[in-house]
Amino acid sequence: MAKLRTTVQLKRHFRYITAFLSSTTILLFLYFQNSAVITTYASYGIASKRAACGCNTCVASRENGTWFSERYNRTIPFLLNSTNSELNEDILKWWKGLQGAADVINYTYVVDILFSLFPDEDHFSDAGPDRCRTCAVVGNSGNLLRSNYGRLIDLHDFVLRINKGPTKGFEKDVGSKTTHRIMYPESAVDLDNSTHLVLFPYKILDMQWLISIFTTKHITETYMSVPSTINADRDKVMILHPEFIKYVNDKWAEGHGGYPSTGFLTLIFALHICDEVNVFGFGATSEGQWHHYFDDSMTSFSNLHGGDFENQTIHFLHQQNKISLHKGWT
Repeated sequence: MAKLRTTVQLKRHFRYITAFLSSTTILLFLYFQNSAVITTYASYGIASKRAACGCNTCVASRENGTWFSERYNRTIPFLLNSTNSELNEDILKWWKGLQGAADVINYTYVVDILFSLFPDEDHFSDAGPDRCRTCAVVGNSGNLLRSNYGRLIDLHDFVLRINKGPTKGFEKDVGSKTTHRIMYPESAVDLDNSTHLVLFPYKILDMQWLISIFTTKHITETYMSVPSTINADRDKVMILHPEFIKYVNDKWAEGHGGYPSTGFLTLIFALHICDEVNVFGFGATSEGQWHHYFDDSMTSFSNLHGGDFENQTIHFLHQQNKISLHKGWT
């Protein structure tokens, strides 16, 4: 009887152990299966908020409201390279329409020259759950004066500046670091060797100018005088994609104005290459004045850029926690 009792107890223990191991196996399977879903299907919209990036908050979080989701397109080509340079008829027609004159320049020919000179890469393709790239977009508003934002701005991984906005003499308020400067020929300035030149090509002539400043230096005029050359590192040259410009115009500016302002375009560009975006130097001063921090010239919201609508959109992005808008102290 004792032997029989022992046998029964062993069988009972064996069943318990088998049940425990089976349950554990199922739980482990479900855990790793869910992890695989987060990793493998992130690009298809199944990923959780955690999978979007490694920051506390992520621009590309899948937990977006309808307003943002209807506008934000993570698949849009934002920088030009040889493999994505072909433009469909609608985009080419719209982009050429910005140029205000009959165009006789062969776009494909110009692109071929561009990428024989400059990096032909798929930039910023490293997005993922382990990346936390912080970016400061620094505009040129007078509200930066006496803000003491300089040290905060310089803490960011990327610091994107716009057109001619200087740092020298204003470091306390605007910082000294610049990783990317978005410009076009008429707003060009010299750069140091640590800064990327990001061209905003309103027209094919802008691309030709970019080629010229590193080669023949023969282009000195567009609709106004432009520098024949500037200090810049050709290995750090990037070119915004015409399709991206149209996308910002259609989806974010909703067609207000002729085309997006450089500042607004830079901000939306940052939403596509960064995980956290802090915005400085946009908007009026506390007294309602619209002027640059580096001179007394007044800026205005012309019909060319639909500035009122851009300003409203920037504030709504702040309300949606997609950017943090720092308004300065003046």
